[in-house]
Amino acid sequence: MLSYYLSIEVTQGKEALTLRQSAYTSKLLERSGMAKYKPCVTPMEEWLKLTKASTTTKVDATLYRSIVGGLRYLVHTRPDIAFVVGYVIRFMEDHWATVKRLLCYVKGTVDQVIILPKTSKSGLQLTMFSDADMAGDIDERRSTFGLLVFLGLAPISWLSLK
Repeated sequence: MLSYYLSIEVTQGKEALTLRQSAYTSKLLERSGMAKYKPCVTPMEEWLKLTKASTTTKVDATLYRSIVGGLRYLVHTRPDIAFVVGYVIRFMEDHWATVKRLLCYVKGTVDQVIILPKTSKSGLQLTMFSDADMAGDIDERRSTFGLLVFLGLAPISWLSLK
């Protein structure tokens, strides 16, 4: 029985399949030096607008890219951080404070899982979500659009086991 695949912990039950990345998340927090920081309740400050013309002190580009790449992989089981990860990927190493806040949020939500039901009486369902940010890029006044599509037997559940 499958229980661990590519850093994704899999639990198979009668009704559903549960996916989580708790161990991977803990290793990422250790590697970033954020394991002892206090968790926060949101992944990003509200209305935060990042720019390429940052005045913050630059951090090690290799560390920044490594941690952001690790967060990008974590999105597979953590759709709640997808927006912030996509946002900080646009920048090289200018916004470490934003990445650190995201890591604090991840620390406080390590036990969250995705539950994929095995059966459904309703047949296939198409579920779509979309969002847009018109001219939200401060530097080039470009717009951002995102679309998330699920095709499955039942809607995906998102749970915290705390």
